[in-house]
Amino acid sequence: MTAKAEEQAQPAARTVASRSTAARNSERKAATISSKSGARAGVVADPVDTRDLTCLTEALYFEARGEGTAGQKAVAEVILNRVDHPRFPKSVCGVVNQSGQFSYHGRVAKRFSEKGAYLRAKNVAMAALSGAPRDLTGGATYFHTPAVRPSWSRKFTRTARIGSHIFYRSGGAQRLASN
Repeated sequence: MTAKAEEQAQPAARTVASRSTAARNSERKAATISSKSGARAGVVADPVDTRDLTCLTEALYFEARGEGTAGQKAVAEVILNRVDHPRFPKSVCGVVNQSGQFSYHGRVAKRFSEKGAYLRAKNVAMAALSGAPRDLTGGATYFHTPAVRPSWSRKFTRTARIGSHIFYRSGGAQRLASN
């Protein structure tokens, strides 16, 4: 092989090697959810943004602390569906801290007095941020408890009732995300 032919072959070999590495990284990422949510042993999870984790954990703790795991997962879905929706802020903290959206804001001291409930909320938040499937709420971007009947609930499509929350999405049959 001539020197020129070797030079042309080297970038092609690097490209093939890069694709293999990218494919392996993609497979690893697809298989990585924390071990609490059923990932394969020995696979290292991609780091989750600590601010997103803190904000989502806080929202789950204060909005759905009394719910079972499915209820907390459903509330996490709503928050992540909002992040994906064009009408809402583009970050978890932006959604959680949006004025007038979550009932606990400005009404409770942000102390996590129930350690077990906090750890469960954090585990649900970690799994959600790590890519757990969003298959509980049908793409919902809103929820409320049956104790209230917000005027907006008549404008949206009801998608599910999970625990003590009723879930809705705007529009007809459109779903935003299903992970």
